[in-house]
Amino acid sequence: MKKDARESTLFASRSARKEVERKKKRTRNVLVAVVATMLICVLGAGYFVFDLQRQFNSKSNSLSLAFSDSDQEARPVKDPDDKSMNVLMLGVDHADDDSDGSAALSGAVEQRSDSMMLVHIPENRSQIYVMSMVRDMYVDIPGYGKNKLNAAVSFGGVPLLMQTVEGMFDTKIDHIAMVDFEGFKELSTALGGVTVENEIPFTANDTDYFYPEGTVDLEGDRALRFVRERKSFTNGDYQRVANQRKFIAAAANKLLSADTLTNPVKLYDIVDTVSPYLTFDEDFDAATLVGLGMQLKNVDTNNMEMFTMPTAGTSVDGRGQSIELASEKAVAQIGEALRTDNLAKYLKENPPEGE
Repeated sequence: MKKDARESTLFASRSARKEVERKKKRTRNVLVAVVATMLICVLGAGYFVFDLQRQFNSKSNSLSLAFSDSDQEARPVKDPDDKSMNVLMLGVDHADDDSDGSAALSGAVEQRSDSMMLVHIPENRSQIYVMSMVRDMYVDIPGYGKNKLNAAVSFGGVPLLMQTVEGMFDTKIDHIAMVDFEGFKELSTALGGVTVENEIPFTANDTDYFYPEGTVDLEGDRALRFVRERKSFTNGDYQRVANQRKFIAAAANKLLSADTLTNPVKLYDIVDTVSPYLTFDEDFDAATLVGLGMQLKNVDTNNMEMFTMPTAGTSVDGRGQSIELASEKAVAQIGEALRTDNLAKYLKENPPEGE
């Protein structure tokens, strides 16, 4: 009886071990299947992203920022340990001139830029700051003396504008991004329209496009006229740059939505449609943008701080031009905030008025 009991116990023990082994094997099989599926997804996504990068690089435009040795030496030096990023984003509007925009999009810009924004991305990649600068701000342009900020583009193209902004804030600009305003029109169409909250009702100049107060849907030419309009407002460019930021935030919100990001056909359409209207410096290619996007994966429009750089009032220069005086205090404070990667503190101490 004792022998039978021992054999029974051993059999039960072996059975238990076999069952444990079977469970372990099933678990391993499940894990292998999950890992394999993840690898397939990652590789598939990797190929998809690579293909989008290839398409983006082939369609968008590249801008060469060739500085002379003396100009390069005069540029601010960035601390090697400073991993924050400053991007000068320019909007070019060809609706009022006779060109087709090819000069600006190829980098040979011999005209004014109608929208200038300094985008600061902090080292911890937790937020994005977008500061609009009014184009009529009276500043020092290296080699040309005092003039409106956007005159720098006419005098020396994008490199001179970079030098001008860097000189103002004693801070290095890392990259340039340019968009032709026609791109706003095409982006809104590719996204199926974007929705903004409009605070001032207006009719766009020389059109019958009326934009009521409240929720407004923008698509196609109506979107383009919304971001271009300034003559309808008593504060002109200030309201225009505010509306441009509203459109950018709304478009970004829709672009980052699950409906867009999980729709390969829609993503391809957006990249294919909008890329020809975009220009970046040579070092700011699709791979760099994708890498930056991965670092900013937890940032959405709720993490975007958008404001207009304060000025010190309106005046007239020696040539009779209406100008916006630069605020020396704001320039100094913002420059310090950029160099120390602490725009959050600046905005807390200097909350933008009416924004």
